[in-house]
Amino acid sequence: MIESFEDDDPPQLSAETFMALQEFYNEQNAKETLQQSDTTVEIEEDWQLSQFWYDDKTTNILVDAALRRVGPKGTVALISCPTLYSRFKEVSECDVRLFEYDDRFSKVCGSQFTHYDYRSPLDVPKEFSKRFDLVIADPPFLSEDCLTKMAVTIKFLARNDIILCTGEVMSDLAERLLDVTTSNFRPSHKNNLANEFCCYANFNLDGLINLL
Repeated sequence: MIESFEDDDPPQLSAETFMALQEFYNEQNAKETLQQSDTTVEIEEDWQLSQFWYDDKTTNILVDAALRRVGPKGTVALISCPTLYSRFKEVSECDVRLFEYDDRFSKVCGSQFTHYDYRSPLDVPKEFSKRFDLVIADPPFLSEDCLTKMAVTIKFLARNDIILCTGEVMSDLAERLLDVTTSNFRPSHKNNLANEFCCYANFNLDGLINLL
């Protein structure tokens, strides 16, 4: 006959084992936090989403000019221009938030990511109204519908300053909707685009770029 024993009390961990487990859990939590906001993640362009990443020169110029405008701790909203986010985080302590349709970028931005669909221009959190010192936007499509709807979002988010990157064919509409003018700076992309691309702003962007 085999006797069975039942313990009334659950097993107790030694102090050394408990400390080792606690250290393990702390390390796992730290890794999860890093994964939630990892600016080193490489994300390939999805042309079906009309994604074309800026080259390094354009990224650096836009970010550096923006920082001259808002300061190192300003608030910046990026709408459909995700390649600027990592550069901002590398060189500043700005409060930068990405509004983007492609949810892959939630891995890069963590809590600073907001899913955004230009077809629902005001489907963004209401607390972001007039929150941002600067809004930088790059509509994914060269269409009147896309720019018109995105302009609604831009006006909702921006306190005042706006940088818009889009095709030259949209210049008249951009000027009417957002009171921006065409700058001398021409953004360029890692994969060359057939369309002539321009940069617009409602302040003296060229003056800032000339100081870089």
